[in-house]
Amino acid sequence: MNRRLYPLAAGNFAVGTGMFVTAGLLTPIAADLDVSVAAAGQLMTVFALAYAVLSPLLAAVTAAMPRRTLLLLGLGVFVLGNVLTAVVPGYPLVVATRVLAAAGAAMFTPTASGVAAALAGPEHRGRALALVMGGLSVATAIGVPLGTWMGAAYGWRATIWLVAGLAVLGFAGIAALVPDVRIAVSGRLGERFAPLADRGVLAVLATQLLMFASAFAAYTYIGSLFDLPLPAVLWAWGVGAIVGNQLGGRLTDAYGPRRMVLGGLAASTLLMALIPVANLALPVALVWAFLWGALGWLVAPAQQYRVVAALPGNVPVGLGLLSSAQYTGLVLAGVAGGLVLDAYGRAGVIALATGLGLATVLFTLATYRPAVARPVPVR
Repeated sequence: MNRRLYPLAAGNFAVGTGMFVTAGLLTPIAADLDVSVAAAGQLMTVFALAYAVLSPLLAAVTAAMPRRTLLLLGLGVFVLGNVLTAVVPGYPLVVATRVLAAAGAAMFTPTASGVAAALAGPEHRGRALALVMGGLSVATAIGVPLGTWMGAAYGWRATIWLVAGLAVLGFAGIAALVPDVRIAVSGRLGERFAPLADRGVLAVLATQLLMFASAFAAYTYIGSLFDLPLPAVLWAWGVGAIVGNQLGGRLTDAYGPRRMVLGGLAASTLLMALIPVANLALPVALVWAFLWGALGWLVAPAQQYRVVAALPGNVPVGLGLLSSAQYTGLVLAGVAGGLVLDAYGRAGVIALATGLGLATVLFTLATYRPAVARPVPVR
């Protein structure tokens, strides 16, 4: 099974690098395009908004398409969007190309998760999802620090060329190794939003939105929150993300998703409140960033597990909605974080991220009830 899942993880590695590396390139982007740092941060917001809006729409349009073909199409569009980002002049055109790249990502990532869930049995589903989504966490450990360094040394457009090259490698791996998986998917747009009528599904999506709004209010503007070497801090966060994502999958299979979700959310919120302490010295920041990445990413496989369990007959739609909620949270983080940064500086951003984290914990405690044990029938 793993041999077929690794190319999916490689595709997510390219997508994650293209998405998250923007946080490490805000200064060179702002200087090159003659905009403010907050305006440069909106490139991540535009990507996230386009992903959130286009994900359900494109899923409906491509419902009849074989999953392998859709994976290849998604990565192809993502490559095209990034190539155009690397060559077009001016802020407005760069914004437009990020929309195109987001459309490719919106086709690829939910489909990759759906294929992984289909290839794995129920007893290994958490680990399979963790492996495929691990491409995103590995991107934060390797792709983002590398891209941040490359952007500082050779210009931010060189980093975007790197992202396009990584996506081409993922495309080749999928073409060679991933089989065509048939998954029943409705092409009717109304049916794609039908799960929103389920209060349990809605609660999972709301937790996802709030969680990403909290974390990425800090992550998007992390370069403005630290006076220490940014690539090192991002690298430590990414290494922690890899560890947390893999442990999260195994622990979710072993202990259930509820403990992973609540524990990860509470720990992440506490760590965001400690950013001023982390900024005191580089060793402290590295330990802090590792823990923030690890504990935060414990939640990702558990959230996907919750959706798959809630919608066993409609997994692609559920995972698509989860991705839309995630990227809607990124939009909120980018807009609110930029406004707060301009108005109140780093202290305001830290307060915003921590406050949203606390709201996420309280909301999840109120809506995610423990599973009720059913009595074993006596024969």
